[in-house]
Amino acid sequence: MKITVLGSGDAFGSGGRYSTCLHLAADDGSVMLVDCGATSLLAMQRAGVDRNAISTILLTHFHGDHAGGLPFFLLDALFECRRTAPLTIAGPKGVEERVRTITDTAFPGFGTNVFPFEITYVEVTPEAEAALAGAGITAFSVDHDQRAGPCQGYRIARDGKVFAYSGDTTWTEALLPLADGADVLLVECYTFDKPLKNHLDWKTLSGRLADLKAKRIILTHMGPQMLASRDRATVECAEDGLVIVP
Repeated sequence: MKITVLGSGDAFGSGGRYSTCLHLAADDGSVMLVDCGATSLLAMQRAGVDRNAISTILLTHFHGDHAGGLPFFLLDALFECRRTAPLTIAGPKGVEERVRTITDTAFPGFGTNVFPFEITYVEVTPEAEAALAGAGITAFSVDHDQRAGPCQGYRIARDGKVFAYSGDTTWTEALLPLADGADVLLVECYTFDKPLKNHLDWKTLSGRLADLKAKRIILTHMGPQMLASRDRATVECAEDGLVIVP
């Protein structure tokens, strides 16, 4: 499994970064996106990503910087990529209704459009492990803005490796089983030492690093304060284009 961080930014594009979007390529060539934020199509184009090779898009929650790129991805699939292969869009409970609403808001009438490729919606919940694009997916409820949720983090098991991703969250004990034994944990860290509702800060996170039993920890979704102080962090910080091979 190879993970490419196409977008590591926050909702405001701080530091000139793209919205959250992770490209997961398995050893057999299957490709999944985790989150598809508002600027993700541009990030994919800049990185030379074959959009037709993406079989599955897995969403952590429904804020625009994590799901707002879907209308553009679907429009691109229809008119530019001339997609014919089926597409799975997965995420928390209510994913189909949410995606249709997001799409119809961006392009009125498009949310109920009939596409020349099959779209399957899959709800992924903490109650049961899911199988997507050949990967085992375990969802964890996290503590973010529930108006945009349910909000979830995921453990993704593929090719004998485990990749864990927090999604957006403040500190929650759910991060402990999510991270436990993972080869890589990608965890949001929006500020350095300024507490902010619904998000993690480095001061809080650093105090619990020893409890996160992942083999490698990488920070993402950094805002201006965290970006300015990222050299003071004692773990890696993601950049757009970062390639992770667990």
